Amino acid sequence: MSYVVFLKRSAEKDLNRLPAKIHDRIVEDLISLKESPHPHGAKKLRGREGYRIRVGDYRILYVIHEKEKKVEIFSVAHRKEVY
Repeated sequence: MSYVVFLKRSAEKDLNRLPAKIHDRIVEDLISLKESPHPHGAKKLRGREGYRIRVGDYRILYVIHEKEKKVEIFSVAHRKEVY
């Protein structure tokens, strides 16, 4: 079952500010969320709804909407700034 990956405007801005090399790695991981919204290494967030994926020193924070088959990315940032 394929999911739709949706980037919130804030996540889109975060992604556009990243260096090209990191940007490309993160985009690959975002695309892979279509097929597997719970990839190996994804962890549930504590204190709020959602999950996180680690990409080097950067984190992708997202929420899965099972009924709509939608993955909503709400933040992409360096690990020092994301939480």
